[in-house]
Amino acid sequence: MEPKDLNQHLFSLISMFASACWQQLGKMPSQIDGKINKDLKAAQATIEMLGMLKEKMKGNLTKVEEKLLEDTISNLQMNYADEAAKPAEEKTAEGQKVGGAEAQ
Repeated sequence: MEPKDLNQHLFSLISMFASACWQQLGKMPSQIDGKINKDLKAAQATIEMLGMLKEKMKGNLTKVEEKLLEDTISNLQMNYADEAAKPAEEKTAEGQKVGGAEAQ
């Protein structure tokens, strides 16, 4: 892969959105407080922003950039569907209810 095949600023932008979405899906801890919180509405909005970015940049992406964006969106959508299908009461491995409320 040539350096011109993947713009590093675009890669950073996609990575930033993906990282935020993984946190919103409750799949990784917040970089701010280290806690795992789930916010599916925010995750959905983040996925939609990546989709909008893909649509607006259509025809202006290299094949590598287009594949990165498509793969990122697809992976996040599948994980979103998985999380959305879980019962609201499901607890995280840390023994806390999703959303930060402690379990009893």
